[in-house]
Amino acid sequence: MLFYVLAGLVAFLFWYKFIRPLEHFTKRGAKQSKPWPLLGDDWPILLGQKTATNILTGMYNSYPNDRYVGFYPLSQPTLILRDPELIKQLTVKDFDHFTDHRKFVDAEHDRLWSANLFALNGEKWKEMRATLSPSFTSSKMRHMFGLINDTAQDFAKYFQNKKENLIEIELKDSFSRYTNDVIASSAFGIKVNSLQNPKNDFYLTGKQLIQFSLLRIMCFAILPMVAKFFRLTFISKSAGEYFESIMHETIKTREEKKIVRNDMINLLLENKKGKVSNEAEPTKDTGYSTVKEYSDTTKLKSKYYENLTNDDITSQALVFFLAGFDTISTALSYGTYELAFNPDIQEKLRKEIQETHEANNGKVTYETLVNMKYLDMVFSEILRKWPPIPAMDRTCTKNYTIQPVNEDEVPVDIKVGEVCTLPIMQLHRDPRYYPNPEKFDPERFSDENKDRIVPYTYIPFGSGPRNCIASRFAILEGKAVLYHLLLNFKFITTKRTTTSFKFEKLSFQNKVVGSIWIGLEKL
Repeated sequence: MLFYVLAGLVAFLFWYKFIRPLEHFTKRGAKQSKPWPLLGDDWPILLGQKTATNILTGMYNSYPNDRYVGFYPLSQPTLILRDPELIKQLTVKDFDHFTDHRKFVDAEHDRLWSANLFALNGEKWKEMRATLSPSFTSSKMRHMFGLINDTAQDFAKYFQNKKENLIEIELKDSFSRYTNDVIASSAFGIKVNSLQNPKNDFYLTGKQLIQFSLLRIMCFAILPMVAKFFRLTFISKSAGEYFESIMHETIKTREEKKIVRNDMINLLLENKKGKVSNEAEPTKDTGYSTVKEYSDTTKLKSKYYENLTNDDITSQALVFFLAGFDTISTALSYGTYELAFNPDIQEKLRKEIQETHEANNGKVTYETLVNMKYLDMVFSEILRKWPPIPAMDRTCTKNYTIQPVNEDEVPVDIKVGEVCTLPIMQLHRDPRYYPNPEKFDPERFSDENKDRIVPYTYIPFGSGPRNCIASRFAILEGKAVLYHLLLNFKFITTKRTTTSFKFEKLSFQNKVVGSIWIGLEKL
């Protein structure tokens, strides 16, 4: 008898925990997918059939006339926001209802991860954002540009110094070393050259730092008690300790010896002393893709972070690494690949680079780079077709109701803790907004055409006050390396260049299986 009672109890708990939630949106009058228990819509990922982007794209395309649709990644009810006006409404106008990202890790188990800007929630996030925003303005990026440009020059020189006229390079590895070196110099205050010294500790530890996959995220999402019991973290203990040691030693040396360097550490140390202001900046912004900074975060009187600690600085430098290492290197890999297959676009961009170089007597400055219109068009198109993050989430922090607009809609309630998804890549490749979306076409961002882009259909760095704080930095590091490479090389296809991609199933980014090869032909 006891066995049947226990079996019934287990069955009820299974139904309540894993079956009942799968009708979440149907009960609220919204259309939804047909999920399975435990992993919801993510079973094809575990079975190696689809990527997370494939699943989201399938859902997005299956409901072309709907403003939103429900699906269940990892069995969690999640609303896909398909309509640009609805995205604006939830991420900007009613941002105070959706201020947070989805939380995976308890602060007590991963102090470094939980203290960074991406992971912070509520007032702590708002105060940290207000504290950090003055360090990421265009004028501050202008001061930091020299470090970025030096690294980009070193990257191009490495290949220039080779004897061969045609050098085959694997883009994923090469650009990951470039972004690593930019971040090492700009965020951690140390100079490394990961092409000349491929096994340097900073690069190898950084690679270790970013090795978290969908399997690990699934464990946090589905089995949080197991993750908690085994004290799983997003950031490996050894990698975290390595970067903490570097940062604390650098801060100590600079404070004792009063060393000043135009890098992120210096800006954060100045911030720590209350010496960085969010001034009205006359400096021209870095490009079309640059995100807007919103007044409710820049004008906030910070209390919680009025005394920025060394641990706070370390956490922000770490998320800077996590956000900039794989994302921009991946976008650069795809962008360079696109240019190799589009020689007319490449030649037009090279002509602008050469003319700019000659007009400025070979000197590259922040102003020369950001004033290059066609370079901005090309980089904007790279971020359209290959956004660094294919999707972004927002967690409801105050109960909210999406009011009906279309005839077949009803009011849809979103409760505290429930998640909405911004389908960035799907919007960027929607033919309603970008005709022939698979075509690489920088003319979409010409002066004549960019005003026709529907607002909130181009969001490579997110939307609203919770957008990417470092978009200016990312754009500069991408443009700088393209400038120096195209000044000296022609990108061409070789026998090793593939004509199609297969993507890793267990990655939440669009990572290619295997290698991406092109040739650098000296001019």
